[in-house]
Amino acid sequence: MKKNIIKSFIIPLAFGGLVTISSCENYLEVENPSTLSQNAIFNSIGYTESAITGVYNMLPGDNGYGSRLSHLLPNGSDDFRMSGDHDPIQRGGIAHFGVSPGYTELQGPFNQLYIGIERANICIKYIPLSPLYTSGTAAEQATMRRFLGEALTLRAQYYHELIRNWGDVPAHFEPSADMPDLYLPKTNQDEIYDRLLADLKQASELVPWRSESGSPTTRVTKGAVKGLRARIALARGGYALRRDSKVVERRSNYKEFYQIARDETRDVIQSRQHGLNPSFDNVFKSLHGAGVTDVANEHVWQVGAFGGNARTDTKLGFGNGPRIAEASTYGRANGLVEAVPTYFYAFDSIGDSRRDVTLAYFQVDTKANNDNKLLTTPLLIRDGKFRKYWTNVAGTNQTLGINWPLIRYADILLMFAEAENELNGPTPEAKAALEEVRKRAFFDEWETRMPATPSSKDEFFKAIVNERYLEFGGEGFRKYDLIRWNLLETRILQVRADLRAMMTGTGRYANVPQYVFFRPTPLLGRNVTARQEMLSFDLLGGNVNKVMYTPSTTTVAPDGYTRVSWRIAVTEAHITGPTRGFASQFKKNQSELLPIFNGIIAQNYRLTQDYGY
Repeated sequence: MKKNIIKSFIIPLAFGGLVTISSCENYLEVENPSTLSQNAIFNSIGYTESAITGVYNMLPGDNGYGSRLSHLLPNGSDDFRMSGDHDPIQRGGIAHFGVSPGYTELQGPFNQLYIGIERANICIKYIPLSPLYTSGTAAEQATMRRFLGEALTLRAQYYHELIRNWGDVPAHFEPSADMPDLYLPKTNQDEIYDRLLADLKQASELVPWRSESGSPTTRVTKGAVKGLRARIALARGGYALRRDSKVVERRSNYKEFYQIARDETRDVIQSRQHGLNPSFDNVFKSLHGAGVTDVANEHVWQVGAFGGNARTDTKLGFGNGPRIAEASTYGRANGLVEAVPTYFYAFDSIGDSRRDVTLAYFQVDTKANNDNKLLTTPLLIRDGKFRKYWTNVAGTNQTLGINWPLIRYADILLMFAEAENELNGPTPEAKAALEEVRKRAFFDEWETRMPATPSSKDEFFKAIVNERYLEFGGEGFRKYDLIRWNLLETRILQVRADLRAMMTGTGRYANVPQYVFFRPTPLLGRNVTARQEMLSFDLLGGNVNKVMYTPSTTTVAPDGYTRVSWRIAVTEAHITGPTRGFASQFKKNQSELLPIFNGIIAQNYRLTQDYGY
């Protein structure tokens, strides 16, 4: 391709009679940014490529997977949540499941997703009408077919994101210019998903495999199409809050969709186009543009980040990730996403390499203090997969060029294992897929530390639920997984019980120390593994794998050490408090979905605010 698409698709869709929906004000407001006709655009490979680039361009940015869709909307679960007490018109409202329709940050993501849909609709209509598509050279036809497959896939991604956050939404599959009435009511999510599954089946026949295209992972390939189709099939076959019944339920024909997910993921596995990166660290370091590569092509599809701005870049590593002092070598990072304290103890205490990648239980001090790492309390553990100091960017920058992982091969394996188990029980194929993910996590200790693989269907499903918990922390999966399994309320109640056990030092938390003592320790940086980073921490009594699992023997910090409240930091207010308690505002059959921003409702007299909002 002529454009640089390795990091980002940044060229705006500014051609012709292309009708797009404006980005910020009205999601139904139509604009016509140029006088170049659609025929002229789609009669040119270069112009068509620019139009497709415009569709991709709605993935990153503050209102896309650069911030809102990556770590604001998803993080209210049993792994991570946005920081802050409950406030219905602030980010804490989402984390506590009590956000108000008046929260302004609900508007931007909703609008941006519809812009992406509108741009895709234009491409999907006009590409098949192009003579390049119908009668061009073989190379031209192949390129235009690929463009069509990409547009279908991107539209499916945008609708999936809308549905998993807002449920039934207005759906249009043609350009706004062709619609006699722009004031659309909501469409049942099942109808939308059925259309998307058909679209993606078509797209999988149009888009090449990774090895056939030579494309970067920021571009859709056949593996991404099949992976997304599997993900949407599991959502279609899963539980969801229904507008008609007003309860969370799933349809009786759900196994039809598990079959789709099973078949699509099996195709990707058998293609050998992708594999697991042998290093869990490098899965995420490779997103940071600091010279680390994804050697096994684990990343099936990423959102590219580029340009150092709020439209085409991401704030990953700044808005989330470990907190870093402004006067450090690296410059400030806010770290607004916090782990649920008990998540630390969900990982094997010694063997699971994912714990110290996923959880950053430290913050970075100032340069004057040697960029030391300082231990946090368990209430202030941040997500560790996105770290500013893993990039080449320092100073005041908030946009760091870190890509967002949309689909990883680990997800392909676990979706296959889940679907295969639901249809056929824990077959050898299902077990092998689960164990492949586990073995990478435990690498050199898998034979002695890895748990046994269950042989019953129910127990194997529980193992899948737990493995996804450990594998995808901070990647925006967990809340939506729990909803489609109808386990969200169950897990909320369990986390509250676990927090109380941690607070009282009972049950599995009996050996968790009340206090931990540390000395400020130099940050080793990106050239070591996350595990090596944390094993280097100067803690009183040994390394983290001992200290965090051994009861305190003293309450007074020895000379040179600082005391940090560990188990004792968890209080009743963090369990059942009205504004600080875990998921304090959760209401079953409402909180599974977000309200639509009031301003959007006001623009469309046929649009309703449902689910009790």
